Amino acid sequence: MRYAVLGTGEVGQALGGKLVELGHQVTLGSRTKDNPAAAKWAESAGAGAGAGTFAEAAAAGEVIVNAVGGRVALAALEAAGAEHLDGKVVLDVSNPLAFEDGRLRLSPVESDSVGEQIQRAFPHARVVKSLNTVNCQVMVDPSLVPGEHQVFVCGEDADAKAQVTGLLGEFGWPARRVLDLGGIESARAVEMMLPLWVNLFRTLGHGEFNLEVRSAR
Repeated sequence: MRYAVLGTGEVGQALGGKLVELGHQVTLGSRTKDNPAAAKWAESAGAGAGAGTFAEAAAAGEVIVNAVGGRVALAALEAAGAEHLDGKVVLDVSNPLAFEDGRLRLSPVESDSVGEQIQRAFPHARVVKSLNTVNCQVMVDPSLVPGEHQVFVCGEDADAKAQVTGLLGEFGWPARRVLDLGGIESARAVEMMLPLWVNLFRTLGHGEFNLEVRSAR
């Protein structure tokens, strides 16, 4: 598969690197064609890795991974171009967070979500929210955390969620541990998990953890 990973930070590079390792072609997208972080990543990630602008990456990719911050996601996807998103799966792993006055803030929160904003802005894209409830190392290697811990998917398109579930399986998440929460409105709930994640990170002193849902049935 050809993937466009939008975002040159730790999350984008971790996801892009794993996809290349799995044998996929990946273009790491950024605002400018000469982004030094993207160029360095492309040189070191191996065969199948490339870099370009958001638009170049999205045009080349069969699947788009939004790995920029949630508060700039719409701007990045607008730069990628709606024509390059139409009909494609857009996997949104972002969180709408910022630290203001030393405190974590989410915007939007409760009555909206980044996942929903993306789907409204690009109605012909097939948006799936997932992986935003774990850090990037656990995203691509869930074995770092012992146990039957889970990851979630939300979205309006069942086939798109099935495709993302297949990708998660390549990362090491068995299908039984991928919980489908329904439509894209459920992205509100998983995005609101971030304050809990941050508090757990502060308590544990590291990010290699996840939550496990246990059911009596």
